[in-house]
Amino acid sequence: MFTSSSATPEYLAALKAKIAARGLQVNMTALRIKNDLPLADAIADTRKQLVNAHTVGVEFALTFGEAKPERYAQYFKIMADAAAFAQERGIKLVMKPHGGGSSSSGEISTAIKAVGHANFKIWYDAGNILFYTGKDPVAELEPILPHVTGFCAKDCAVAAGATGKPDVMVQFGTGQVDFAGVFKKLKAGGFNGPLMVECCKIGATVEATMINARANREFLEKVLATV
Repeated sequence: MFTSSSATPEYLAALKAKIAARGLQVNMTALRIKNDLPLADAIADTRKQLVNAHTVGVEFALTFGEAKPERYAQYFKIMADAAAFAQERGIKLVMKPHGGGSSSSGEISTAIKAVGHANFKIWYDAGNILFYTGKDPVAELEPILPHVTGFCAKDCAVAAGATGKPDVMVQFGTGQVDFAGVFKKLKAGGFNGPLMVECCKIGATVEATMINARANREFLEKVLATV
């Protein structure tokens, strides 16, 4: 549930207390944009999610773009309203590459222009650029570099076998993402946002998966030390 529009005040109060008791801070929440609703209803639902995010102290509210071209125009209107509404509450609205209208730099640039608000930024995902488009994440970063305020770390490998489908549930350094190249580009652009590990290879046990997740964090630390 977290910050969804269906979250109750009681749930949010209990969640906020648990976060504080553990000495944690909430960096990011994912917005679920209901773009199938009429515009006014979709805006109202998104605002409710942002109010809930503000209640628990979220810094970034992340959206994944819109998959269907016929709904791009309404999505941009929802985002324009959300960007202003979020800014009033100290929340940074960001969009993550995720196919469709957020596939690569061309679609992302279109979205930035259409939304037209300074509080609508990009949470870059080099692995998703490869997964959805097969394009070079370093080259795709260049046109949108000034708008990137966060980075979602995942690698992308081509699976073995007849399908050859891309796979992002892998260990960093085993796929096609040039992490050093991406980080050098981000550094050159003055990037100073958070980097978050999203994916790793799923192990046979929870403990094994935790080891893989830790290894991916350590991989990023080593690469960053060389940039």
